[in-house]
Amino acid sequence: MSRRRTLGTKKKIALLVSAAAVAGGGAFVMASTSNAAQSPRTLSAADSTVCQGLATALGNNQKFIDGQRANPDAQSAARIANREAVIAQIKVQQKASGCAVGESAQGSQTTQPTQPAQPAQPAQPSQAASAPAGNAGGNAGGAAASGQQVCNGSTVTLSGEGGAPAASSNQFPAGTTLKVTNLDNNKSTTVKVTSVSGSCVLLNNAAFEQVREPGKFLIRRALIQKVG
Repeated sequence: MSRRRTLGTKKKIALLVSAAAVAGGGAFVMASTSNAAQSPRTLSAADSTVCQGLATALGNNQKFIDGQRANPDAQSAARIANREAVIAQIKVQQKASGCAVGESAQGSQTTQPTQPAQPAQPAQPSQAASAPAGNAGGNAGGAAASGQQVCNGSTVTLSGEGGAPAASSNQFPAGTTLKVTNLDNNKSTTVKVTSVSGSCVLLNNAAFEQVREPGKFLIRRALIQKVG
């Protein structure tokens, strides 16, 4: 009789230990699942305009570096070092914004939607007929007349460079004065081109701050004019 009671007690203890282990395992699984659900999701350029702007800025700078390496000159090494520092800063901003670090999106004209005001432009046949064939799409480059709209359809983002307000371009020589207007908030900035970039217009940090919308690194609807 005593032996049966002893075995019964041992079985009860074993069952209690097993139940506790199962409960503990379930709690661990639930805690792990909860922690995973709370982990922030990494955003891509398709998920966020902030991430898209940073990816475009990174891509434009990388495109510039690739161009310098393909056709180097005496200043290429310094330019490349400068742009690599800019890319490193963009990656810091990507991480801080929850974006995929290192994501690149080249080509600042590919995401620009057709602007509603553009259909009215064919009313100026004389200008269209006189424009050289190489200027199709509104990218008149250095040959554009003062005050003329240029880089039609281009979005504008930042180069990540510091200093006084300035711009870089692959179509306008240094010293050219450009006026960039953000049509979404009607803010504008007038800057001089000081260096070469991988797109029609890139604004440095100070210039971009003058026209940006809070939290955005890309101007989708931009009016760019050559004014000097």
